[in-house]
Amino acid sequence: MEFPEEVLAYIFSYLPLWDRYSASLVCKAWSQTMTHPSVWYYTEVRCESGTEAHGLLQFCQLLRLVRHLKISVRHLKEEASRNMAVQVLNHATVRDSCLSALCVSCTGDFPLFYSGEDILRSIEAVLLSEESGLSLREVDFRDMPFTLSDSLIRNVARRSPGLRRLYINNQTLVCNITTHTMREVLTLCPELRVLGVFYASLSETVLGELLHPQRPPFSLLELYCEWSDKYVPTVSDRFWETLRRRHPSLSVDVVLNHTLPVTKFLKILQPGVPVRGLELVTYTYLVKEVAFAADSYSGTLEKLVLQTTSSPELDSALVGVAERCGLLREVHCYCVVSQHVVRAFVTGCPRLWRYTLKTYKEPHPWTCTVLK
Repeated sequence: MEFPEEVLAYIFSYLPLWDRYSASLVCKAWSQTMTHPSVWYYTEVRCESGTEAHGLLQFCQLLRLVRHLKISVRHLKEEASRNMAVQVLNHATVRDSCLSALCVSCTGDFPLFYSGEDILRSIEAVLLSEESGLSLREVDFRDMPFTLSDSLIRNVARRSPGLRRLYINNQTLVCNITTHTMREVLTLCPELRVLGVFYASLSETVLGELLHPQRPPFSLLELYCEWSDKYVPTVSDRFWETLRRRHPSLSVDVVLNHTLPVTKFLKILQPGVPVRGLELVTYTYLVKEVAFAADSYSGTLEKLVLQTTSSPELDSALVGVAERCGLLREVHCYCVVSQHVVRAFVTGCPRLWRYTLKTYKEPHPWTCTVLK
């Protein structure tokens, strides 16, 4: 039975690069189908020595057909893997490239004193190249754990004024992106609707760019808060209310890192922030903060993640969340809670689809429960 080329192309689009290479060797028809643009619309290239490298050599010229590209570097200690990432980037950004979304993900052990400069330089070189006709709609650096520079982010904005989504909240220890750069990004990219960023890179002046009447609806702001935020002024509740009126569909996801002093939590978490996701990634006593979330975000909260200390007071605060936050879809609490807390979430949150709530300690990592 012969499949139409469009059907084969759709099937091949789900294959990893090496499997695409293997499929292309089956017959002439399959080899021809592998050049169909829909095969390459969404493509992840795992930069590893061995099998994926062979697939890259076979298909490097077809990478210009990729619309959404994810480059995954899993072995940063291997220079060959890093060089492969650079090669993929160069082939996917030629002048007639179709690329509109770029995601770079780096995992595994780092070489000693490695700062990712070779990868960062390659990305910036592509953005500055006159030979590249690159204009991106989405850039995702959340899983690229290197300190980003002002020049890199400015060049992203200058080269891609039609940018819709930008994620630079990559959870490194140091945030080098200034408020001046973020204001320039919002000015240069008037269609930007989703932004992931360090809290330290924002201010009321920066966010004021979103209040201009000609801007389209802004939908999501992801905030990563860490130790340097103890030195920066917080965005006031009055400003959040103003921003919320201008963009009624705005949602905010907030991660409060363990390096941030707890005294700063409730200064950042103003009642007017339309918090959709809240992660309190610390090990301190968070009863007051959990109770605050139940009171302030009952109409918006969909995901809650806690790393804190067990206590009867915490159990009571969590029951309050279950009773008030009817939109909650996920709750993950990485400390032991009572059975009463588990029942409160399962019975009181009709949209809940998965949770991590343990009544006794388990070996790490704790598994989450998925509701059918």
